[in-house]
Amino acid sequence: MISGPLKGYHHETYVLTMPGETRIVKLHEPRERILWFDRRCFRSEEALLRELHGRISRIPVIHDVEGMALQVFIEGHTLKSGRWGDRRIPEEVHGQIVDLFRELAHVTPNTLEVEHSCEAKDRADDGDCDGFLERLVVFVEDQVYEKNSPDFGRLFTDLGLHPDAFAQLRKNVSGLTRRDFCLLHADLHRENFILDPLNQLWSIDWELAMLGDPLYDLATHLYLMSYPADQERRMAEDWARAVRGVRPSSARGWAEDLDRILAFKRAQCVFTDVIRLSLSLRDGPNVNWVRLPSAVRKLQAIMTAAAAPLGLAEIPSRSRIAAALVR
Repeated sequence: MISGPLKGYHHETYVLTMPGETRIVKLHEPRERILWFDRRCFRSEEALLRELHGRISRIPVIHDVEGMALQVFIEGHTLKSGRWGDRRIPEEVHGQIVDLFRELAHVTPNTLEVEHSCEAKDRADDGDCDGFLERLVVFVEDQVYEKNSPDFGRLFTDLGLHPDAFAQLRKNVSGLTRRDFCLLHADLHRENFILDPLNQLWSIDWELAMLGDPLYDLATHLYLMSYPADQERRMAEDWARAVRGVRPSSARGWAEDLDRILAFKRAQCVFTDVIRLSLSLRDGPNVNWVRLPSAVRKLQAIMTAAAAPLGLAEIPSRSRIAAALVR
């Protein structure tokens, strides 16, 4: 029996019950005409998950079915749909996320044998956190801004997003401390955490995983989770204790560097969300006027948050943003 599709941003997921078994597996199908804004490191998510079994707790098991590698479906609900709302998470969930970061810190570049999809020249040397972040800046500049400029270049210009913003970004995020690299999930947000009926937390969607600066994983997690301020501070401090307990050199300088990497995340999202929000307003050949006010508010807030790292002289007014999106 096949159920689906269950839509995510990048994939439609089909859930299959195997004939004569109680086993439920899932199959990803990439969504058509989707824009990919994230750098990928490993050629196969399923190969990575195989390698991580026994090293990372509560990740999808892989089963081979007639030559296809399928992930076992995790039953439960995401943290996004949890009864506690969109921000604060329960104590038992907090502890399990910290445990996941601890396990990730054990997986170092020399202990992971999975085929890469990126060339060696595109990967920073172990410990070179500045080089790691520079490669992410280059990816946003080349694969998001430049690649999409034929279609969205005028929109970028109308909003005051010019190529020199990347020079400002580099200036504002460089100078990171060296930290020994480990495996990063790189997309730990509420919809990628499943809480099963026994309140055990599972992490899914490992397709953006990479090897790099451990602090980048924390910064991405904090940015995407939108914790209350007190819970954000506690998560950062507990992350530092957990990683330091595994390898002190992987948490070196974290308190000084966290704001810089968060600044990069805010800047990165400006360019991706300009495109995504503008596309969300398309209703065939027309503008979806109902969605426009919300898109304008979101875009202005995103640009305001990234003004400092991008060196933006001014944030466009809502009327200017609306006109640019409609045009």
